[in-house]
Amino acid sequence: MARHLLIAATHGFAGETTISCALAFAARARGMRVGVLKPVETGCADVGGNLDPLNARALASAASAANVGLDIICPFRYRKPLAPAAAAHAEMLPPPDVDVIVRSFERIAKGADLAIVEAMGGVAAPIIWGFDYGDLCLMLGLHLVIVAANAEGCVDVAALALSYAKGRRIRVAGVVLTDLDASLSPAALTNEASLRRLGGPFLGRVRLREPVGKPIIDALLGSAPTT
Repeated sequence: MARHLLIAATHGFAGETTISCALAFAARARGMRVGVLKPVETGCADVGGNLDPLNARALASAASAANVGLDIICPFRYRKPLAPAAAAHAEMLPPPDVDVIVRSFERIAKGADLAIVEAMGGVAAPIIWGFDYGDLCLMLGLHLVIVAANAEGCVDVAALALSYAKGRRIRVAGVVLTDLDASLSPAALTNEASLRRLGGPFLGRVRLREPVGKPIIDALLGSAPTT
């Protein structure tokens, strides 16, 4: 049975939703039961007085999760495109409730062969002050996937995320590099080689406007690791 995953990013718009949706769709195509969760979505558009979580909608569609309400898949939403705790503070709204998030996870993971939880930012981004996605990863027994945007500084941020995970004893499923621009900077041309040398499992690179490769899908949907 596949492991349950937390998909976190090194940068904003790194492609974590693309990776999450590709995994959900591939798992469904293989006959797996899939649950998806975007515990908090920030940067939501106001549509008729309701905050619309576009990423959570995409996840629900990829996983064919029409029988699970969007309020379960994405229980907390904010307008400002900030880390969850900062968005709640900036909007003077109640912060996300971790107990509600855990109950949502239990709902979507019940009977699932694969549960995909998508972070809002990086593994150390605070959901509430004093509790981040790393804490959630440990609480729910998730394996971490780091989506590294192929941009200047991504190697530093990925290295910090891997070091953070190691220090917290968070299980790391691997690192995926995603191209964001057709024209790559000199730094972007060397990032793949650098990430391979970091010591964390490097799963592969996703080129701009190309599908997530089968080796990446196979690595993440395979049997759970022993460590």
